[in-house]
Amino acid sequence: MIILLKNKDTLKVDDFFFKCSIGKKGKTYNKKEGDLKTPKGIFGIGRLFYRADKLKKPVTNLKVIKIKKNMGWCNDNNFPNKYNKLITVKKNIRYEKMFRHDRKYDLVIPINYNYYEPTINKGSAIFIHLTKDYKSTAGCIALKKNDFKILLRLISKKDKIKII
Repeated sequence: MIILLKNKDTLKVDDFFFKCSIGKKGKTYNKKEGDLKTPKGIFGIGRLFYRADKLKKPVTNLKVIKIKKNMGWCNDNNFPNKYNKLITVKKNIRYEKMFRHDRKYDLVIPINYNYYEPTINKGSAIFIHLTKDYKSTAGCIALKKNDFKILLRLISKKDKIKII
């Protein structure tokens, strides 16, 4: 199945349409770290990460991982072997904090953009995550919690996301 992001505020999965938000500066084929743009293309999706202290384990066909306080997603150009990967937090490495207090990452699925053989500064930490108000993101796709839970029941690890 294809998860389709056709415009800046609609995610389509099968016959379901979900309101969403994307990067503040739109979409691009030339993603750069920190450009506030959502990358265009067709990508796989990763595992579901969730906050077990905030939610019950969601119903999904994805592999599910509990978010721990020491988890981060490396966005540091100085560490090419860790760039755009889940890491154990270290003081000398820049990272996106996974255990957040704003609840955006209570449910989060990494989009496998620039993931398997990452290119430094081409963008990292591109996720599907939660939103309360549909404010623009730093490059991710954001959904309300109830829509995210429906999405989780529809998708599996073999599905792709197409951002056009």
